[in-house]
Amino acid sequence: MKASDFILFFVVFGSIAVAVCCPGLGTIFQPYFMYCMMLLLFLSFLRIDFRAFVDASASSLLGLTALILVKLIILPGVLYYVALLTLPDYAVPVLLLSGISTGVVAPFIAMVVSADVAAVLRMVVITSLIVPFSLPTLVKLLAGAEIHIPLGTMVQLLAIVIFIPVFAVLVLRRLWPALLEAISRRQFPLSLTLFALINLGVFSKYSSFFFQNPGSILVSTIVAYILAIIYFTSGWLVAARSNPGMKVAAGISLALMNNVLVIVFSSQFFGPLSPMLAAMYMFPFFTLIVPMKLIANRLQAR
Repeated sequence: MKASDFILFFVVFGSIAVAVCCPGLGTIFQPYFMYCMMLLLFLSFLRIDFRAFVDASASSLLGLTALILVKLIILPGVLYYVALLTLPDYAVPVLLLSGISTGVVAPFIAMVVSADVAAVLRMVVITSLIVPFSLPTLVKLLAGAEIHIPLGTMVQLLAIVIFIPVFAVLVLRRLWPALLEAISRRQFPLSLTLFALINLGVFSKYSSFFFQNPGSILVSTIVAYILAIIYFTSGWLVAARSNPGMKVAAGISLALMNNVLVIVFSSQFFGPLSPMLAAMYMFPFFTLIVPMKLIANRLQAR
């Protein structure tokens, strides 16, 4: 792990600790964390080429379709029912985390571990455009009896949070590319600040819950690691007949999701366990890099 990764860890979990221990400091940010998420996505989309899937061959598009179905529909549905039988309190949190789009940082991780970057980039673009409609629909179909939230409300929130940053990036690339270049050079400190503000706003709402249920933090961390292994393995199996780079890319596309978006989205509609599980997924999110690199190196050595 690089120094920047440790700084990110410190900021993410330090801000959660401050929000839980001193909720008064985070109260002022509670009305604004959704806007912070939009700014964070804007920064993340700066490096994404939204034309990534245009040059794909027919065979790669077929594999991409299979991976998208597993990522956004099949795996979230299966894991929801598994959690419902084993850890019912975590059924909805698992559904939300499993059904969110591939993380915008995933192409960078794919490059680090020598995976198929183009395949991961396509997953980021397409799942980001689909998830505002797929995830709320999945939640309503599977957990609708327990959750009384209008489908349109969930769709509207996710669509606003994702599509406005995408549109802003596309427009500014045409009208003011120099501004985007200047912002890109300051992307890391700006992203860290937004991470901290989001966590302060979200987790200050649930301070009393975590003091009353400290074990939920440990359980969420364990569940996050189990899910990470399932996600990566599932992606690997979907691409079992592909080349080594594509196998690792498929695993990355499923295992490295936009968990920060889950923190914001779930805190608007669901209880504290959903944002906590999404936050604890930061641990496997980054610690997966080392084993993925080892797997990629071993495959390439064959």
